[in-house]
Amino acid sequence: MSIPRLKSYLSILATVLVLGQAVAAQAVELPDFTQLVEQASPAVVNISTTQKLPDRKVSSEQMPDLEGLPPMLREFFERGMPQQPRSPRGDRQREAQSLGSGFIISPDGYILTNNHVIADADEILVRLADRSELKAKLIGTDPRSDVALLKIEGKDLPVLKLGKSQDLKAGQWVVAIGSPFGFDHTVTQGIVSAIGRSLPNENYVPFIQTDVPINPGNSGGPLFNLAGEVVGINSQIYTRSGGFMGVSFAIPIDVAMDVSNQLKSGGKVSRGWLGVVIQEVNKDLAESFGLEKPAGALVAQIQDDGPAAKGGLQVGDVILSMNGQPIVMSADLPHLVGALKAGSKADLEVIREGKRKNVELTVGAIPEEGKELEALPKSSVERSSNRLGVSVAELTEEQKKTLDLKGGVVIKEVQDGPAALIGLQPGDVITHLNNQAIGSSKEFTDIAKALPKNRSVSMRVLRQGRASFITFKLAE
Repeated sequence: MSIPRLKSYLSILATVLVLGQAVAAQAVELPDFTQLVEQASPAVVNISTTQKLPDRKVSSEQMPDLEGLPPMLREFFERGMPQQPRSPRGDRQREAQSLGSGFIISPDGYILTNNHVIADADEILVRLADRSELKAKLIGTDPRSDVALLKIEGKDLPVLKLGKSQDLKAGQWVVAIGSPFGFDHTVTQGIVSAIGRSLPNENYVPFIQTDVPINPGNSGGPLFNLAGEVVGINSQIYTRSGGFMGVSFAIPIDVAMDVSNQLKSGGKVSRGWLGVVIQEVNKDLAESFGLEKPAGALVAQIQDDGPAAKGGLQVGDVILSMNGQPIVMSADLPHLVGALKAGSKADLEVIREGKRKNVELTVGAIPEEGKELEALPKSSVERSSNRLGVSVAELTEEQKKTLDLKGGVVIKEVQDGPAALIGLQPGDVITHLNNQAIGSSKEFTDIAKALPKNRSVSMRVLRQGRASFITFKLAE
């Protein structure tokens, strides 16, 4: 072999060795989860529930007449008819079952899981790592955070170490253990995608977003950091297909343990409440309020005699921080307020009429679930005809006095439609529509329903103390 060719071979060999070393180095840097899984798995449990459903009786009219058929055909049809289980008394009954995960947090048998895993259950069964099954007692649930606390009889049970979800950072490795599709102690891994996520109808939980594969049956299972500490409870996924698509959400363990402790001590959860309706601050609103960038929570409505009203907060205030914690997105405010106990003090930094101002108020207790809006005057909210695409609320006497108005309505929500096209925003006050004064939300709805088609319609709008008439046409 010639010397040039030998040198070429040696050069290729050296390159291969360097690449091999680089790959080996990368492999060494990847985390090894085996010890974590071995230590944690015994405290991860499978949860199944049974729910009795109303009987569905089949009338004789629905049953086919099998008399007179040859024995072979009659047997064929009987096999094809649905059979329902019978209770010991002989009555027909049906049962629905659900499946999820959970984990033991104390040696005497307290277990954390999701509320939706055990909701409406008549019986809850917990299967341990040694495949023994125990009936669980429901200590309490909190639908707002989707956390439930269970109790099984036992002592010296394996428990998991609890970490601090507030220390999590995007990009960190995390591991989930659960029972997807009933496959016990399935391990999946990924990274933290984001923290403090808000989801629709979930205002009180700053979710941890990850790309850890989560599927039906994982709900209620633990999410670990590399130290083997629980940092979250796997709760839900974002999907368009029904299966995992790379986006999953976990309840921070700090939130879950606060809920658990309250459920254990009192059977219910207390959260702070301001009594306001807030909205996001977009670019145009930020500019109109003199903000350098979109941030904060805009107060669109305040409940009469609520904590915010008593503390001097006003409609149109933009809340920038609470107790020194910045409000970047409007959803940050419910997270911070909900973490406070009733009676706590809240120091709010707000923008009011272009100037920074501090408002100190006392936080109230959140009403029972489903009654937050009921705490507002019952006649205060009216949804208009879809022809305009807005929902409005009555002006309070205080608002009328502040704005020097005798009537009018404040926009609570803007949907797709003419209102959105002409730039109306939550917080705007409408005083006249089609040259008619608006005295109440009902009058607004009645006038909106009778608006003419394909003709210019006038509307007087008050925004930040400035009134102007705008016109629009309804095409249909």
